Amino acid sequence: MAQVGAPRGRTCSRSPRSRTIRSVATLTSAVLAVSVLAGCSSADGADEAPAAAPDHAPAARDRVADGGTLRWALDAMPTTLNAFQADADGSTSRVAGAVLPSLYTLDERGRPQRNPDYLESAQVVETEPRQVVLYKLNQQAVWSDGREIGAPDFVAQWRALSGRDTAYWTARNAGYERIEKIERGKNDLEVRVTFAKPYADWQSLFTPLYPKEVMGAPNSFNDGARTTLKSTAGPFLLKASDRKAGTLTLARNPRWWGQPAKLDELVLKAVPRSERVAALAAGGLDLAEIDRAAADRIALAVRDARAGRNGGQALTHGPGAAITPSAALKAWALAHGSDEEQAEIVQAAREENQQAIGRYATEQTALGKLVVRKSLEPAYTQLSLNGESGPLADERVRRAVARAIDRQELAESVLKPLGLPAKPPGSHLALAGQAAYADNSDALGDQDTEEARALLADAGWVPGGASKKPAGTKAGSEATKEAAEKKAADKNATGAADKTATTGRAGKPEADVASDDGLYIVGDDKPGGTAARLDGKAGGPALGVTGPESGTRPLDGKAGGPALGATGPESGTHVLAPAPGAALQNVALLRQAASLDTGQDAATEAKARNAAGPDQGVAGAYAPRGTAAPAPAAAPEALGKDGKPLSLRFVLPSGPGSESLRAVGDRIIRMLDVVGIRTEVTKVADDSFFKDHIASGDYDLALYSWPATAFPATDARPIFAKPEPASDGSLLVEQNYARVGTDRIDQLFDQAVATLDEEEARDLVRQADARIWAAAGSIPLYQRPQLVAAKPEVVNAGAWGFATPRYQDIGFKKPESAKGAERDTGK
Repeated sequence: MAQVGAPRGRTCSRSPRSRTIRSVATLTSAVLAVSVLAGCSSADGADEAPAAAPDHAPAARDRVADGGTLRWALDAMPTTLNAFQADADGSTSRVAGAVLPSLYTLDERGRPQRNPDYLESAQVVETEPRQVVLYKLNQQAVWSDGREIGAPDFVAQWRALSGRDTAYWTARNAGYERIEKIERGKNDLEVRVTFAKPYADWQSLFTPLYPKEVMGAPNSFNDGARTTLKSTAGPFLLKASDRKAGTLTLARNPRWWGQPAKLDELVLKAVPRSERVAALAAGGLDLAEIDRAAADRIALAVRDARAGRNGGQALTHGPGAAITPSAALKAWALAHGSDEEQAEIVQAAREENQQAIGRYATEQTALGKLVVRKSLEPAYTQLSLNGESGPLADERVRRAVARAIDRQELAESVLKPLGLPAKPPGSHLALAGQAAYADNSDALGDQDTEEARALLADAGWVPGGASKKPAGTKAGSEATKEAAEKKAADKNATGAADKTATTGRAGKPEADVASDDGLYIVGDDKPGGTAARLDGKAGGPALGVTGPESGTRPLDGKAGGPALGATGPESGTHVLAPAPGAALQNVALLRQAASLDTGQDAATEAKARNAAGPDQGVAGAYAPRGTAAPAPAAAPEALGKDGKPLSLRFVLPSGPGSESLRAVGDRIIRMLDVVGIRTEVTKVADDSFFKDHIASGDYDLALYSWPATAFPATDARPIFAKPEPASDGSLLVEQNYARVGTDRIDQLFDQAVATLDEEEARDLVRQADARIWAAAGSIPLYQRPQLVAAKPEVVNAGAWGFATPRYQDIGFKKPESAKGAERDTGK
């Protein structure tokens, strides 16, 4: 499957059909009418090209220099080198791809391709009475200790991952539990795998393949492979690991039988996203996934370098760019004035500002020598609708939310500024270019305000419904007594909530209170008052303002955070990994609050609205103190039913980069306001976003992502499997955090994974996707952007999209000779 590092979420070890116990509740599942879904699947998506091509500076091997060391940024050092453990992540995946066998890799369309470095052939040779796959191994394939890769390694991995021996702390077993036996073929280079039940996704197995020394015993599996691998079999091998320095060094494998690695060494270096611009500018990195803010800054640096506006010349951006001549003159006067105490303060501030301007200019000069390679990541961002309880337990309300949202607008806000295709995904189970892709969104329908309102009315949510008493309302002293008791309970609860918001204890929501740190917002009559929200309501987050270093101030008023969210398979937009096929990505969920790239932050959005003129403004836009706030557009009356208002809890993470996450959230909030749905935004700490809210079901709406996979029948099933009640009354949800599913969807997945007819399997997957759309538990919004900064001489590396990196081809471009340059230009 696609090895997309995911924040993606920490999960416990489980068997393929194991479930994770969640909160106690009853899931109301709507029954989908078959007639509605008949014919929903569009034509075979195999002929549709990927939405964006890979951008990795491809170069023939004879154009790549031999030798050199490439420094490649990681989000963090891998916590384990065993890809089948629960705390494996994207860093684990990167190491495994360079040093261990991958029997199948993915091409740029996300299709599995046999890897000839390890396999001469692999095919189903029998189907009755059992499915048998015969692997013929490359006769030169050996482990770094000289031992031949063979059946003993396959057997050890099967036994470790089959789920039969609970001493192995595994996090992924799908497919291995279907194997009945593994035998040596006619010779040591043949391996026969017999399945007890048919398994369509057999190509997903034994990648990566570990030596029997790792898989052969629980102790070596659980602990021995966490920090080192004694035997490897890839173009690189592990040379050194320095956790204090945050580096892991891979060296060219002298026993590698394939085309030799071009690089002498590949140094994987842990560099946080917030520090990558400085590291790139200082020359400490050659290749790094970056966020939108870093990409914009590099683009400015390149523009200035071409225009000659570097080398000490004044820049039109960065710290000091907003200082007007009058402000500079006033500061000079104060610095040289008669008030010595004030002069000393101003002089220190001027000196600090000049140092910041100098640092920024120096960094820009270095950044102007880089390039940004961009494509679309094999992952999509979705809005998840928790259907376990509350208003969203009603399918009509979920469908109304979906019909209120303009997916095209959201996709364009994220991708259009980057020059990337902005077509919303039409499938939950595949992306454009993949064989299983088909646009099934018609099963739910496009944005339609009137249809959304009609669905809500049909569900009983009507204007004024919040003031209507439900049938059976008590009156008199009994009602008064109950109201008094409820008021006292609410007061206690409010006090506890206020205390939690003030103390900011881990795992509890923070109060989403705007900062007034030197910021005046139109409509805020008092300097210390509550700032207006983007949608004109009080109590929301303050808009960001320009800052000297980062370019923006985060919405929580604190300086230093990145202006925009990070992108890429390791930072994630809360990219969660499918349970069976990507446990290696799980722990990264807790690192990814910054990965939802919106294309513009809240401050930029506010300035754009100001520039549009007074008629386009909203409360919260910037203007001189004393300017009256323009009247916000009147929102429809809030809906209610049985005396209760229709309000949904929108949970968002509050860590670095969450400004852009809230910017996307604000767009969604405004769309829902139009149809009368109100939202309550709750900010939570990054390390509790998934664990304490998404996984536990403590939310109504949330934004996170799933990676695409070459094997949706296997990898996507636990994401959309129907939740089941446990004997203790709790709900077992696997990875279906929306808690919406049907028996028929489960049946279609089971049928797809059990058929060996590829076209039939694809058709079944498309049918399942159409029903997932109709159930409206999750709404795909856009494919995520992938941005990679690189030195121009780095080739065969960058934004790969679906494709698996070919590590042995990564390197530095050979310098062009004079004759070679003439030949290339046709002279």
